[in-house]
Amino acid sequence: MNWSLPLFPTGASTMAGKVDLLYFVLIAVSGLAVAVISLLIIAFGVRYRRRAPDQVGAPVIPSLALEIGWTAVPLVVGLVLFAWGANVYFAQARPPVETLDVYVVGKQWMWKFQHPGGQREINELHVPVGRAVRLTAASEDVIHSFFVPAFRVKADVIPGRYTTLWFNATKPGEYHLFCAEYCGTQHSGMIGKVVVMEPNAYQAWLGGGAAEGSMASQGQKIFQDLACHTCHLDSGQGRGPTLVGLYGSQVGLASGQVVTADDAYIRESVLSPAAKVVAGFQPVMPTFQGLVSEEQLLALIEYVKSLQAKPQGTPATQAPAGQQPAAATPAAPQPRAPGPAGRNPGGDRN
Repeated sequence: MNWSLPLFPTGASTMAGKVDLLYFVLIAVSGLAVAVISLLIIAFGVRYRRRAPDQVGAPVIPSLALEIGWTAVPLVVGLVLFAWGANVYFAQARPPVETLDVYVVGKQWMWKFQHPGGQREINELHVPVGRAVRLTAASEDVIHSFFVPAFRVKADVIPGRYTTLWFNATKPGEYHLFCAEYCGTQHSGMIGKVVVMEPNAYQAWLGGGAAEGSMASQGQKIFQDLACHTCHLDSGQGRGPTLVGLYGSQVGLASGQVVTADDAYIRESVLSPAAKVVAGFQPVMPTFQGLVSEEQLLALIEYVKSLQAKPQGTPATQAPAGQQPAAATPAAPQPRAPGPAGRNPGGDRN
């Protein structure tokens, strides 16, 4: 009988080897420190034990070199390990510039994925081998934790904010996906898999298309259904600032701050428009809190990303011609029922 006891899951990402090496070094250094200290305790216990009831110990003569040594060596080792660990952490926290974006929504008790092309998956994620994949994750209910052991990737997915993580799979195959944060009575069933495919096979899988179109087109429909286009004109002459070229730009606020228009900024502008008001505009935009789902928000963000950038030298926001500027970022008019009969357009069908 062939017995095996794997202590680690398969390493199947570019970061797996770096994380494992750091882990083993930490274990080795910790084990060495425990062994040295234990041996010294035993040696000192034997060498300096009391040999007679009335024996008086010899006076201790301080040694400056010894004091510096046992202080400096652990300090240097600790600093080296800290710098090494920080380097690995920042490498995991900062995705490469060129990535394949996938959007993730966690809810009790499933993982929902959506690709920019509109392909949707539940508890199963298809990605190509050898390409960096960036996940933008949000939760619809409670805290979840996205964990793929083979990739050494784990991050909490928290309601009300976006979590970004990335990986670059190095081996085709199927790998376990777990929720590593207790999230309710069926937490143990919140599992899935990541399917890593050869590039040609992945392109063939994508070729199946999506009945609802790309995420950007879905976001455009939601944008129009909510009547956002009546204020956010491409020309910049509407009641709200133009969204053309907004994503990734620097936005000046009425408070004097300058912020980057990223995913979190757009989300906050939709749900809490008065929190960050663009300079030169009034906070007249209503909140869409409770009117759009997490998946709809992600589609809106993808639509804003898709808008063509302005020519250089054109300001990110413009005041309406002939009137005082008046809207928050990115703003929209009074919300109406999102879709016929109160249904959210493009909402959760699961």
